[in-house]
Amino acid sequence: MIELHCHTTYSDGTLTPTQLVKAAAQAGVKALAITDHDTMSGWDEAMSAASSYNMEIVPGLELSTVHRDRSLHILGFYPNRELLSPALAERLEGRKRRAAEMVAKLAALGYPIKLPEMGEGMAPGRPHIASALVQAGYAESSAEAFDRWLGDNGPAYVHYEKFSIEDGISLLRSCGAVPVWAHPYLFRGGDVEEVLAEMVEAGLMGVEVYHPNHTPAQQKRMLALCAEYGLLVTGGSDYHGPGNAKGGETTTLNQLRVPLELLYPIKSAAQTLQLTALSAS
Repeated sequence: MIELHCHTTYSDGTLTPTQLVKAAAQAGVKALAITDHDTMSGWDEAMSAASSYNMEIVPGLELSTVHRDRSLHILGFYPNRELLSPALAERLEGRKRRAAEMVAKLAALGYPIKLPEMGEGMAPGRPHIASALVQAGYAESSAEAFDRWLGDNGPAYVHYEKFSIEDGISLLRSCGAVPVWAHPYLFRGGDVEEVLAEMVEAGLMGVEVYHPNHTPAQQKRMLALCAEYGLLVTGGSDYHGPGNAKGGETTTLNQLRVPLELLYPIKSAAQTLQLTALSAS
């Protein structure tokens, strides 16, 4: 079984890469993708830990883009780290600027907070701000913090810096990474099928069909669209740690039982992209 969407403490997960690898091994995962937001910093620790469990680590990330004024995330599998690092450094700085703006908005509203110290390559996000609000005693839970201040229409919300789906897909492909639309049915910026057509035109290569927030009917429809467009099929729990929820749904590792054979065509596509990327560079 494979897990192609997981987060660590390098973005908004609660487990270190070592802890995540151990938990995944205990859940029966044979191949685990590290897909932190806009950073590749968790790979090395995960790969080192995986050697103890005979587990394959799939290097990846979850790239933040903006489409129709809404956040849209694109998973990228097997990127060339050397080629992608400079662009990601700018994306990471954008995340820091966004977090600082939200902290400033909260202070202006009368809720001053201090974000925790974050190490090199760590990507700050709303969950970190929510945790700080809880620690400061302004909210009982992260869910309350999102409801009151940090949700998409909340008084402290700040949009991602502009980075289009076209730019995101082009960047990933140019760095040898297979671009996959993450959890499409969580997108709130328009009709999924219309947006999918736009992304395919931009060079999208796959869709995260299997996700805890996708209903069986949605999975079936997305499988049909993948067949129609010739797209790769992926899946993962979008795991952020024990008790953490995505879209209101608490997830567990390997809950979707995604078969290992889905990984092989992704690997093959990545090898082709990497040859093209290296020749272009």
